[in-house]
Amino acid sequence: MLTTSGGFSGFSVDDLGAALVFYRDTLGIAVVDTQMGLQLDVTGGAPVFVYEKTSGHVPATFTVLNFEVADIDVAVDELVAAGVTIERYPGSYQDEKGITRGKAADRGPDIAWFLDPAGNILSVLSN
Repeated sequence: MLTTSGGFSGFSVDDLGAALVFYRDTLGIAVVDTQMGLQLDVTGGAPVFVYEKTSGHVPATFTVLNFEVADIDVAVDELVAAGVTIERYPGSYQDEKGITRGKAADRGPDIAWFLDPAGNILSVLSN
């Protein structure tokens, strides 16, 4: 059996400087700029490592990072006010704000998706 002392997830971006500005300044996440990449200190969870892959970077086609929020409407309003575009996905039953209201339909959390500067898919969600 694997014996560990912790764990973290990570994903790539094509421009570490743009990622730093987005995660730190646009989203307001605590970011530590290390020699190997960025460490996102997400409240209540393990750190997330963002590293640069300038050659051949392909954005994830799935959600790589979910941010739990107390009020999804407030979170979406704050993202939009900061210049973030909420993504629209056909068949996901999104309302006018781009939020899929899963709780009301007994289909999981309320969720809205957006992209980082590298095109990776992120979300805010409320259970």
